[in-house]
Amino acid sequence: MLSDTLRTAAERFGDRTAWVSPNGLKLSYAQADRLADEVAAGLGAAGLEPGDVLGLVLPPSVEYMVSYLAAARLGAITAGVNHRLTRAEQQKLLDLVGPSLVLDAQGGPDADGSSQLHNGSRPRLGSRTSPPVLRVDPAESIDGFLAELRGVPASTGVQYSRDRAVAIVFTSGTTGRPRGAVFCGRQLEFITSIDTGNVWGDPLKPGFHTLSGMSLTHLGPMTKLPGNLMRGSTTHLLEHWSPLTALELTQRHQMPVLAGVPTQIALMLHHERFDDFDLSCVQAVIMGGGPASPGLISEARDRLGVPAMLRYSCTEAGTGVGTQPTDRPDEIPGTVGRPHEGVELTIRSAAGELLPDGTEGEVCLNSPGVMSAYWGDPEATAVVFTSDGAVRTGDTGRLVNGSLVLVGRSTDMFVRGGNNVHPLEVEAVLEKHPKVREVAVIAQSDETMGEIGVAVVIPAEEPPPTLEDLRKFAGAELAGYKLPERLVITKEFPLTAMDKLDRAAVAALAENQLRKPGIETDRNQ
Repeated sequence: MLSDTLRTAAERFGDRTAWVSPNGLKLSYAQADRLADEVAAGLGAAGLEPGDVLGLVLPPSVEYMVSYLAAARLGAITAGVNHRLTRAEQQKLLDLVGPSLVLDAQGGPDADGSSQLHNGSRPRLGSRTSPPVLRVDPAESIDGFLAELRGVPASTGVQYSRDRAVAIVFTSGTTGRPRGAVFCGRQLEFITSIDTGNVWGDPLKPGFHTLSGMSLTHLGPMTKLPGNLMRGSTTHLLEHWSPLTALELTQRHQMPVLAGVPTQIALMLHHERFDDFDLSCVQAVIMGGGPASPGLISEARDRLGVPAMLRYSCTEAGTGVGTQPTDRPDEIPGTVGRPHEGVELTIRSAAGELLPDGTEGEVCLNSPGVMSAYWGDPEATAVVFTSDGAVRTGDTGRLVNGSLVLVGRSTDMFVRGGNNVHPLEVEAVLEKHPKVREVAVIAQSDETMGEIGVAVVIPAEEPPPTLEDLRKFAGAELAGYKLPERLVITKEFPLTAMDKLDRAAVAALAENQLRKPGIETDRNQ
């Protein structure tokens, strides 16, 4: 499906630019199709066969995109490893899937460079336990693009099979341990149908510019690529995302959609130069990849004057729920929307029993887009699926009039004095305080209560709010045991490699600050 979609897109859009690499190299749809043929031939000549795993440890680049497409054309499986992880973390993921070949921006382990792609020798694939690691340097021109790996196409590739694995997307799942979620052609077909409907030949769709501000190894880039090809858009790839760069590119290329994880949207809205840009081109804001507070949704909608929409899923589910531009603003706050067509959303007990609307339980998603399995891990696969095939997301939520209200991650929940506290619920209230720009609630061990809540706040103005301010403000909506009992003020939050809030790092930051004198504490409740 992925390979065929590229072929059709090349026929329809020809010389239109498909991607712009961070170094400025532009690749058209026709060039991408031709290069995918040539790289597939080179991979095949190196010994990569249908069903083999190709590991990509590359930054966002046209090299990543073409390598992925070439592997699909060959019938191989792409496992993308985030370039921002440490080398030890990257190796752990590669060991998990046992690739036959690895393309790596930093090259292989050989000190003399003998395993590097640019040395002019074509490798032969060896043991899966110690695969060849080929260095990929960013090309300055089409002639130099993966030059040593390109071959002469002998055929048009393997016959498409809906059940053949195409991609492995890494996730920590609900266990905190890394897993490889396997997606086949049939999952990509369904996700594409959700994202695009029928866009072939729609004159309003092709030609617009968009921005990719995250690792291409994420669920979105790996599974939404066919839909992006069908739209005929031009995607600007960023190796290092920044709010200023995103704002500049949005204005320069008149991008109709401002999209990203909630942290990225917040950083753009709060940038000191935000008002300097003409963003009248923006027709919608789309946030996904993490929870967005009602305050952020309202701010995005009000400051840009366009619909602000949410997308919620988990890696294993492929796709899930979302809000729509036709939703009334008063319907959106507090919910992440309704299931997309073809997606079944249920709330279940720990035993997997269906729970009625309004009852809190684990959020489960089922559709033709859910992953096939965790790579090489049948035990973990059995745990993450319910008996009827739904994916356990690890999130806690409830249904209200068909819309999903997230309470929080089951792994983030802490227990204060025998009462469960979900940080996301507390954050949703605290972030409405006028002196709070962003807030994260984390747990701290306590001899008396077991655990207590600590509010880590980025203030919206000076002086920052006091603990008493926050407790009094939130006390109107939350039970006393849910209110924070300590307060830490900071200038910024640490983020993960996917630009999401790094709660572990926030907890470490808070713990360090709490050791200092003068930290506010309220234990009289």
